Amino acid sequence: MRNLRQVHNYVGLFFAPMILLFALSGALQTFRLQENHDPTGPAPPRWIVWMASVHKDQQPPRDKPRKPPRPPAGQHEKPRPAPPPSTRMLSPLPLKIFVTGLSIGLILSTLLGITIALNNRATRRASLILLAAGTIVPLLLLTL
Repeated sequence: MRNLRQVHNYVGLFFAPMILLFALSGALQTFRLQENHDPTGPAPPRWIVWMASVHKDQQPPRDKPRKPPRPPAGQHEKPRPAPPPSTRMLSPLPLKIFVTGLSIGLILSTLLGITIALNNRATRRASLILLAAGTIVPLLLLTL
């Protein structure tokens, strides 16, 4: 069990920075904060757009938006069928609140795990190295 706890600790520390990034960006995307809902209004903050792009596309945002590919000549896109009529529209707000709570819980749990790991003097150096590696490796992979 001791070895299992140690492996759990090391894996958790390595992935902790990305867990925090994905939990926060997921919570922000739940309310579509990365999108510009009003073309005449201010653009969303760049850091939110960056996090959403890394979360959804595994790459930083592009400066110019890509145009959707055109169908080959002579072919037209088929119109999408309309969804079946519903007798009752469900509000997405309760699930959005739950997902936001889930994100907050994941962030708190990850921060508590990091705190517990760093308070163990015997493994503090290894913990710091793993946290640094878990931050640096994804940043390097984003630049490839």
